[in-house]
Amino acid sequence: MLKSVIAQHNPNNLPITHAVIWLHGLGASGHDFEPIVPELGLSGDVGVRFIFPHAPQIPVTINGGYIMPAWYDILEMTLDRKVDVAQIAASADAINVLIDEQINAGIDSQNIIIAGFSQGGAVAYHTVLTNTRKLGGLLALSTYFATSNEISSVGINQDIAVKIDHGDFDDIVPPVLGARAKASLETLGLSPTLSTYPMAHQVCLAQIKAIGQWMNELFAKP
Repeated sequence: MLKSVIAQHNPNNLPITHAVIWLHGLGASGHDFEPIVPELGLSGDVGVRFIFPHAPQIPVTINGGYIMPAWYDILEMTLDRKVDVAQIAASADAINVLIDEQINAGIDSQNIIIAGFSQGGAVAYHTVLTNTRKLGGLLALSTYFATSNEISSVGINQDIAVKIDHGDFDDIVPPVLGARAKASLETLGLSPTLSTYPMAHQVCLAQIKAIGQWMNELFAKP
């Protein structure tokens, strides 16, 4: 069971009807994106629970086997990345447990957004595109579609809203990988959007505001 940081956006004390499960990057923690919640500019017409899980502590090959928070092992830091696909699937299984918890708490699966930054984004891709529940959205930040070779079709989430963001100057996950992910999703029949920002491997305020607008649009859907 993953430990998580929980935050809420609920200025009008409404019932919690929506959830965002947001995965951090390599070496970070669930606290990494917690400060973003009040900066999103979300509508006061909806109660949203944010779940920021902590990745497990595992050895990471590209860092000399150092044990650190990671969703999966990275074996080679080539452009195409050589990663432990089984660990990505296992992390996706752990996120599915969190999804089940939100559904059991009364939130419709279609009101659950899965978000991830860098390593967390790779797990978010796999979680959503292999899911058996209809989910509300996929937010992929400065990341890559690590399991594109393992996914040949998408089931119930074929029409899910997908927002891909990337930094023009990202030297950790080069921008071409964001573009490749978009192309791979289009091959699978999805309709992702790709937005780029003049930044490195990070997030910026203009991007955060755009994410909030995107979420507001999804939250407003009946």
